[in-house]
Amino acid sequence: MTTLTKRVATLRPWLGLLSLALFLLGWDLTARLSNLPSFILPSPADVWSRFMSALNDGSLLVNAGVTLLEVLVGLLAGSLFATVTGYLVAKSRLLENLLSPYLVASQAVPLVAIAPLLVIWFGPGLFSKVLICALIVFFPVLVNTVVGIRAVPASLHDLMKSLRATNGQIALKLEIPAALPVFLGGLRVGATLSVIGAVVGELVGSDAGLGFLVNVGRGQYDTALVFVAVFTLIALALALYGIVAWIERKLLVWQER
Repeated sequence: MTTLTKRVATLRPWLGLLSLALFLLGWDLTARLSNLPSFILPSPADVWSRFMSALNDGSLLVNAGVTLLEVLVGLLAGSLFATVTGYLVAKSRLLENLLSPYLVASQAVPLVAIAPLLVIWFGPGLFSKVLICALIVFFPVLVNTVVGIRAVPASLHDLMKSLRATNGQIALKLEIPAALPVFLGGLRVGATLSVIGAVVGELVGSDAGLGFLVNVGRGQYDTALVFVAVFTLIALALALYGIVAWIERKLLVWQER
């Protein structure tokens, strides 16, 4: 490893903090020099003050907890259903031909267009938000599951059959481990999309959640509160992405070896 490479490796953990500092500095300068009122463009100090206020009165934690619950349940349900369906589709061309038109059609319609219908049909409670999250997670996880299962070399299937392995043993010992890298890539995408699904549902109709805070801030011209809710959503998405990436490193340690 050269000296330059070592220096870059040493500085790499600080690059994210440096970019964040430059972003905050540019934001603060823009807010000061533009002379815009705070209800249009609040400064970082205004947003921080509003964040502490929402944190102290408990509104931020309560609403973030509601959104987190919706995201986790929706991500789990959508991923589980997508994995099972994807495995069956990967093993059956007939089932793929039957379901493909519906799967493609489900992605052709924007979620924002059908979210109001789901809220009307199932109410503004938890179930409609979980359903929206599951729907937005379903397709990327399903596609990656199908791709991962079908990417298993036929020679390995022949080897397992020559060893008289059962279908269950082939699935557990060959297909699932071989498909994990692709599947977990889809799960990372689904983890971030699930946050979008929850917020879309809350914006359409809810009385709690970070999307509800966005609606409250917008209605009261409390732009600082909108920023607080948006940044909390970003932190939530980054945390979920990081958790899936950590799980991926633990499960795929054999790839590094």
